[in-house]
Order: sequence, then C-alpha cells, then structure tokens
Amino acid sequence: MSDASLLLDNVILARGGRTVLDGVSLELSERRVGLIGNNGSGKSSLVRLLNGLLTADAGRVVVHGLDAKEQAAELPRKVGFIFQNPDHQIIFPTVAEEIAFSLEQAGLPRREAARAAVPALARFGREHWAERPVHALSEGEKQFLCIIAVLVMEPAVIVLDEPFSSLDLPTRRRLEALIAGLPQQVVLVAHELDAFAAYERVVWLHEGRVAMDGPPAEVVAAYRVFAESLG
Repeated sequence: MSDASLLLDNVILARGGRTVLDGVSLELSERRVGLIGNNGSGKSSLVRLLNGLLTADAGRVVVHGLDAKEQAAELPRKVGFIFQNPDHQIIFPTVAEEIAFSLEQAGLPRREAARAAVPALARFGREHWAERPVHALSEGEKQFLCIIAVLVMEPAVIVLDEPFSSLDLPTRRRLEALIAGLPQQVVLVAHELDAFAAYERVVWLHEGRVAMDGPPAEVVAAYRVFAESLG
C-alpha cells in the first residue's frame, strides 16, 4: 500500500455488544472519498478508527503509513476530524483562543501559538473573528471555525462526519467550496448525496459491511434505489 493511503484490512468492531463493522477491507488512496449508508450502517464508527477515537477489535487499520493501534498517539496530527455538531468540538470561549489551542497541539509553545492565532485566521480571511465569542457565531461560522482549527494543524487527511446536517443551503455550499479546494485527502460522511458528484470514489456501507464501492454516479444511484425500496 502507498503511504498516502488509508487501509482497513478485515476490520471487525463491536460497540455496546453489537458488531458495527464486520470484516471491512478497503484501501482508500483517492483524494476525495465519500461514505454513505443508512443510520447505523457503521459510517461514523469507520471514520473514528482513522484518528484513534475507536480501536478495531480485529483486523488492521493503517493511516498514511501509521498503524492505528501501535501508533495511536500520532494519529491526531495526521488526521483532522470535523464532527457533525461543532459545539462538541469547540472548547474555548473566543475564536482566537480556539485557534491558539490548535496551534499549540501542533507543537508551538503556548505564547507563540497565541501570537500566531490571528495570522492563522487571516489565511482564511477571518482575522476579524479573533475576539468574537464563539457563542455569537452562527452554526455555519462555528463549522468553519472547526475546519480552520483543524487545518492550521496541517494534517494529511481531513475527515468530516455529517458536517452539513444543521446548515442552510447557502452555508452548506460555501463549506463545500472550501472543502473542494483543500489539498488534503478528504473523507466525507454525508446524507446529502449530491455532495459527492465531484468525488473520485464512494463507499456504501450497509449493516457493517461494504455493500458497494466505486464511482459516485454508480454507487449513489444504487443506494437511491435501495433507499426508495424501503419506503
């Protein structure tokens, strides 16, 4: 496998006494990869294996050359994770403090990280946010902040787990444009199937297994037929 790939080799994962991933094997080297499937299909569990939030019960997970079990402490610097609810990710009361914390996590000393926060925001045209209280941001602005906080750490992979669920359409489109321009490998979990039109690959998970894997147009079309059959 390439050191720029994500590898899952016969991965088994149980949570709460239920098998949520059952023998999943994938090698993902494409720049843009989508994950689709019904609720409970294993999508969120799969992406949480990539940054060490979960550990496989059996099988192997390798993230850009790092063994997820043996080198778990190194994964957060390799994989940036964006949660569905930004309030579950944001820690500090102001935007600048949140960015400074990310810079500190990336290895900068605390004082240097504090000084670098505003220039980091300026890279994304958001230096005017620096002193804003996080609670005063809109949902879309909070999600944008989470993405900036991840990007300043310069990870190799960006994982987004249903980032559009609470956003209106214009805000979603702005975030999609931002994601489209990222140089990193992106893995996106979403129910908004049109979001994958320009992606290179989509994986459909069903009941913890890979139901289909291939070009977005083919996989999304098959999944739509399946979903409609459920009524």
